[in-house]
Order: sequence, then structure tokens, then C-alpha cells
Amino acid sequence: MSYSPSEATPPALRPADQVMDLDRLGSHFQSRLSFVRSSMRRMMNEQWRIQRSCFDLDADGFGTAIYRIDTPHAHYHCVIFSAYLPPEKRSDRVIADQWDVSFVLVAGDVDEQQLADLRRNVPLQEAGRFDARVLVLSRANRSLRNFDRFLDALAEGVQPQPQQLAEVGYLYRTTAVYGNGKFGIADFSCLQGTADFTQPFSAQMFTVYLLRHFSIEQIEHMARARNPQRAVGLDVALQRYLGVGNSTGLGMAPFLVNHPQLVNQWVWARETALARVMEQAADLPEVQRMRALLKRAHRHVQQSVTDDQRQSVIDQRTLADLDLLVEWFDSQPVCADLWPRVQAWAQTHASQGCQELLVSLLLELYPEQVDPLAEQMAVKEGFRLNADMPLAELRALIEDHYRWALDFDLNDPEANHFFWYRSAEKEEPRLGERAMEPGAEKEMQLGIAHNIQRCHAALLAYMEQHPQQQTAHFLLARPHFKGTVCRLQGMARCAYGEIRANLMGRSMLPIDLLRCKLAFFGAGKFDPKSSRWVRITLFQGAPLVSEIGQPFSDDWNFAVMPTLSGEV
Repeated sequence: MSYSPSEATPPALRPADQVMDLDRLGSHFQSRLSFVRSSMRRMMNEQWRIQRSCFDLDADGFGTAIYRIDTPHAHYHCVIFSAYLPPEKRSDRVIADQWDVSFVLVAGDVDEQQLADLRRNVPLQEAGRFDARVLVLSRANRSLRNFDRFLDALAEGVQPQPQQLAEVGYLYRTTAVYGNGKFGIADFSCLQGTADFTQPFSAQMFTVYLLRHFSIEQIEHMARARNPQRAVGLDVALQRYLGVGNSTGLGMAPFLVNHPQLVNQWVWARETALARVMEQAADLPEVQRMRALLKRAHRHVQQSVTDDQRQSVIDQRTLADLDLLVEWFDSQPVCADLWPRVQAWAQTHASQGCQELLVSLLLELYPEQVDPLAEQMAVKEGFRLNADMPLAELRALIEDHYRWALDFDLNDPEANHFFWYRSAEKEEPRLGERAMEPGAEKEMQLGIAHNIQRCHAALLAYMEQHPQQQTAHFLLARPHFKGTVCRLQGMARCAYGEIRANLMGRSMLPIDLLRCKLAFFGAGKFDPKSSRWVRITLFQGAPLVSEIGQPFSDDWNFAVMPTLSGEV
């Protein structure tokens, strides 16, 4: 497990067999440690300046917009291209080749030559050519349910109905947000030397925030162009309630398996934050704050709309459990050990959805204890082989730290139902059914439990003849286990990095992997479209660009539908 050097006596954390259960990971909610929250705090506290330097859009909203961003440390530009998208080309799938908008975040200035290069390449996305001045590459499509309705209303001088944003919380939905060196853009190491985007995915989240700002400015511009005399701007309360959507499929899932040290750091930070809260003595202001948070979270979940039957059942159970939790909480006296008692009650009486929602709410109570951990969610990844490790020690490492993997019955055909592979079209991860689809010979190595069991069996067989030898000898005889052994050794001090599930089993739900990662991003309003892809909303409730520099309470999570002036 990772610890901060300043934490001499780390608090007691929840056990890994509980925390890293896939069903629980798939029950996560956004929190103060989510990347959109920490990015917003940095932006607001450092008073970043975001100014429009170009807004060359026609009446239909097509053209180029450029925003200049000045931080205390550097400056950047976000360049957005908006173009007509034929209806037959509209798709959220990764194989799409046209979008409503495409955009980049660029370090430093953008001169005419670079702008011309960007104009040629950014709309092509993966097929384009980029250099390391580009930090983030992305694209997005309009919400067919909201964009035209909002435009019609604003052009007629009336506000859209808030219910429309409760049902679909955005005007634009991103279908990919690329960073970290893809397609020639800047590698994450280029950002680690800056003070602005040192946290994982912070540059990507900031770029999504700028899309939100553009969506407001674009639709207001289009409304004025359509009806100059009657058009009105979007109400500020609706602007805040407006987020950015995201459509995410299986491409995100393998990340959690392939970056276990980073996942360990994320989960460690969240669990450490929870443990710190458990050590705080409850007093009346925090108790009142918790009551308000429970009420807001209930309304937020209640206003989350999904057509997915499974998710709807989960949401209804979470709401019922929240009702019981509020009833119990209101009957409790204010006492020093109230927070451990609240958590214990939820552990006994509530579903995992309610339990993990409660974790997010508890983290809101003590920002001074929680927020510093957001600066510790990055880690330098890498596995190094310890060839000198005695085989007895390697065996103990497997049996002590990976007992969960050894306990699976992987001889059952149900345990080998799925296989992961990369598509030929876009090299994107996909999921196949082994008994029904070809291609299993090209599967990705995401079956960690399978790899561990095979390595363990081979190690035991080898040790029968060579009990006193070292890891190097075993790998000389069984070289194909080198990757597994490196992972075993590299994860020995990480309690939380490994997802304790068989990712090839028939009962595995990829949607749980997606939700876990998206919750760390800061996603809300989870709306699964199948077990393999989901739509979510980011930045709903966040401060506006115009509010940067104003007093900031960082209290915008679990946004609820506003009531506009004049409404009953």
C-alpha cells in the first residue's frame, strides 16, 4: 500500500477484499477526489483566466472558436472546429469519422501556420497528424434531444425547461478525449514538469470543461442569429446545471487492469480520505451538513434518468436505502463516534450503492483532511524483476497476496466465457464470447486470475525438483511467466491495485469497470445503454467561466434541477 511520507501513523483502511470487489467498484460515485473536482479547485483557487480570442461562427454555429487560457504558470489555447454533420454520419461509435465538433488543447501560442495545420488535421482525429504542442485531442456530438429544443426556446425569448437537463444533462457529448501521447500529441511526462496538469487526466478534464463553455456561447450565438429581436441568453442557473456528456464503451475497461499501480494510488487516496473522516469527532455543523448532503444526493439520484432496467433497479434500491439512512441518522444524537456508526449502519442495512454514495458524502465534510490527497493520485508506474527472489518467497507472495485469484474455479466453462481482443478497425478493446465467436487466439492478457493460477501451478511443479532455487532459474525454464512474475513482485506493496474478479467469467459486467474509472473522473448520471457502454455527465453544477475569481465554496457535487424565477 502507498503512503504519504508525512503520514507517520496511517489510519486504518477498509480491507482490499471488500474495496476491490468488482460489484462495489461498479457502485462508485463522484467525490471530492474526482479529477473534475480537483481540476476545478485548482482553476478557481489560482484564478485562471479564460478569454475568447476568436469566435468565427456563422448563423448555424459552424466555424472556428479559440479560447486563450492563462494560468499563474503558463498559457494555452483551446481550438474548436464546428462543422455540419450529415445525419447518416452521426454516430458515437469509435469507427465514426465525422463529428459535430472537434477540438484540441494546445500549449503556448497558436500562429496562423499551426492553425492551418490544426484545421486540416483536428477534424480527422485519429487519422490526423499532430505534434507535442497538442496536449489533448477530442471530438463531440450534439445531443439530439436537447440542442434543437434549447435553441428553439432561446430564439423565441424563453428559457428551456430544467426538466430537459434533468433527463439529458448536456448539449454536447464527447465520444473520445485523447491524451498521454496518442497520435503524436504530448506524452503525460511532458505535463509532469508543469504545475497546471500534474494530476492524471487533469488536462483532459479541463478541455471537457472548455467544451461546456463553448456549448453555452455557441447556442446563444445561434439563437441571436436566428431571432435578434427576441432571443435571450441561457439562464445562469441552467448554465450551471448544464454539463458535458460522454459516451464510453469497452475501450476504457482494460486501463484498470493495465495500470494497477495507478489504480492502487487512486483507491488508496479515497480509502485514506474516508479513514481520516472516521477519525473526526462529529459536531453539530458537520451533522447539519450531512443532513443537507443526504437530501441533495437523494434528489440527484431521483432525477437521474435511465432506460436500463438493471440500473433503474439499483437506483431505486439506493433511494429506498437513503430514506432509511436519513430516518436512522435523524434519530441519532450528536456524538464523537457518529461517523463510524453511520458507516457501520450502512454496511449492515444498505446496498453497496448506498454505502459508496455515503463514502462520497462523508468526504465532503472535512475538506482540510481530504483535499490534500488529490495531489497524491499520480504515481510513477513500472515493474522491475527481482530475479534473486527465492522461490519460496515468490510462492508465499502468490499465496498471501493473490489468494483471491487462486480461489476461483477456472476449470468451469462459465469462468472462461469471455475473451478480450482488439478490433481490426480502430485497435479498440472488444469482448467476445469464446464458444460463439472466433479470434480467441488473439485475446488480450486481461485474465489476471488465470495468469496467476497458471504461474502458481507451474511454480509448484518446478519447486518439487528445485525447491532452493531463485526466481531467475524458474523464469529461465518458464520464460512466458516473466510478465506475471514482474506484476506479482511489483504489486507486493499495493493493497488496492488488483480488481478481485475473473474478467473472463460469464457473470462479469464490463459496465462495472467503466463506472469505477468514470467515477474517479467525476462522472454522474450513469445511464447504461448495455452491459458494455454507458452515457454519463461531467461538470454538471460546476462554476462557470465567468465565476472564476469569485468566492468559491467547492460545493457543487450531486447537482439538482434548479427552479427558475417565475416557476412555481
